[in-house]
Amino acid sequence: MTTGRFHKMHGLGNDFVIIDAREEEITLSGAQVAAIADRHSGVGCDQLIILRPSIDADVKMQIFNSDGSQVEACGNASRCVAKLIGDETRIETDGGIIIGSATADGAIVDMGTPRFDWQSIPLAYAMDTLNMPVGWEDLQNPATVNVGNPHVIFFVDDSASVELDRLGPMIEFDPLFPEKVNVNIAHIKNGAIYLRVWERGVGLTRACGTGACATAVAAIKRGLVSSPVQVNLPGGTLVIGWHDGESIQMQGPTSYVFSGEADWTRF
Repeated sequence: MTTGRFHKMHGLGNDFVIIDAREEEITLSGAQVAAIADRHSGVGCDQLIILRPSIDADVKMQIFNSDGSQVEACGNASRCVAKLIGDETRIETDGGIIIGSATADGAIVDMGTPRFDWQSIPLAYAMDTLNMPVGWEDLQNPATVNVGNPHVIFFVDDSASVELDRLGPMIEFDPLFPEKVNVNIAHIKNGAIYLRVWERGVGLTRACGTGACATAVAAIKRGLVSSPVQVNLPGGTLVIGWHDGESIQMQGPTSYVFSGEADWTRF
């Protein structure tokens, strides 16, 4: 497929170009993905999603960041795909199979069970992942959680005061994280989480579904909040539910922006 239709959707401002390739094959290079994601000369998006046939689920979701790199999971994209397809949808990702159901204003997604052992994050060497004995400047003793992709979470007094645009890439590329890492900065107020995310391969983002899940799980494990918890991001609010040993439930709104057609060979 060289020319085809696409959908533009977003969840809380975390936006996606979604290409349905379940009936016609499409292959894009990392450079092509980056060109499509460019907000000045392409369609523009945080992530590009290709939907493919799946043997084990209703659909396979291939996820690319705006720099052309491929990643294992994306919570907001999962919600958008669930809303796009409708009903209850089993979605295969490289991070595992998740289940999404459309709601009136968006979708609720079962994100599976989080992983906490250092090999599954992964980290370069063994350590306590709930209270890591490491830090970067004033950001100290984070937690790490894998929710299909790796996240490091710092709880601070005021998330807005952290220079995340400067510290985010420093932490993302630290050798401690052999597959790089998503960086989450959060504070707790009145039982709710206020969160900012530096997303690996993307940068500062208005919302990150897996980041909201990982941060909520870490906050619950540390006894800072109870489930379900409201997670407030720059783009809006998600509600995350999780109890130890169970899967993560994430609910929030999605928006269908427009559909279009493109000649992919031009990118």
